[in-house]
Amino acid sequence: MEVSDTSRRILSSLLEARTGQQLAMNRRWRIDTALATIIRERGFDSVDQLVSRLVSGREAGLTEQVIEALLNNETYFFRDKLPFDLLLGGPVRQLEKARAATRRLSIWCAGCSTGQEAYSLAMSFADEAARWQGWTIDIVGTDLSRSAIGRAREGTYSQFEVQRGLPVMQMIRWFEELGGGDWRISQKLRDKVRFEVRSLIEPPPHPARFDIILCRNVLLYFTAEMRRLAFGRLAEAMAPDGTLMLGAGRP
Repeated sequence: MEVSDTSRRILSSLLEARTGQQLAMNRRWRIDTALATIIRERGFDSVDQLVSRLVSGREAGLTEQVIEALLNNETYFFRDKLPFDLLLGGPVRQLEKARAATRRLSIWCAGCSTGQEAYSLAMSFADEAARWQGWTIDIVGTDLSRSAIGRAREGTYSQFEVQRGLPVMQMIRWFEELGGGDWRISQKLRDKVRFEVRSLIEPPPHPARFDIILCRNVLLYFTAEMRRLAFGRLAEAMAPDGTLMLGAGRP
C-alpha cells in the first residue's frame, strides 16, 4: 500500500509528540502493516485516508488507536537469554548479599510491552523458591501501551508466544492450557508481578528506588533529548548500588 511522504511525516510527528519515540526512516516501512487492522476495521481505503481523518479530528479515539499500533511491542520470554544469565549470575548474587538484612529486592522492567520479560524474572526467582524463602521480590513492569499492559496483566499468550524463548519445563510448570492454542501464566506467578501504564519520562513507579532496572531496546526509538530525560528518570529511580540493564541495540 502506497503511503505519501506527507502522511509519513504527520504520523512520525504524532508519535514523537505523544510518546517521545521517533519513527525513523528504517522503521517507516512498517506503517502500512501496523495500521492495516485499523484501516480494515474503520473502512478506510488507504493510510492517506486514515491520516486525513486523523487530522480532521472527526474519528473518535482514532489518535490513540494509531499511536498504539505504531508502538513497537516486540518481546519474548527470556529474550536473548545471555543477559538473563549474566544478570542472575552476577548482580542478583551481589544484591542478595547486600540486601541480606532487609531481604527485599525491587525490580523495574521499563518498557515491558506484553510482560514476558517481567514474567521471565518472576519464573527465575520462583524456580529457586528455597533460596528466596522469606524474601520479598517486588517486580513491576511499565509500558506506554495500554493494550500491551492489558495483555500483560491477563498473562495469556498464544502457542507461538509461549514457545518463543521459553524452556519446555517452565512452560509445563508455570502455564495452563486454555484451549484454542492459548496458554495462561499461573495465578501464583501473576500475583508476583504488577503492571502499570507509564511513560519512561514520568516519575518512576512505587517504590521509586530500585535495585535492578531493565530498560532493553526501548530507548532506541527515542529522540536524543527524550533519551536524556529518560536516563535522568532511570538514574533517579536506581539505588546507589543498583544495576541498570540495557539492550544490545544502538540508536
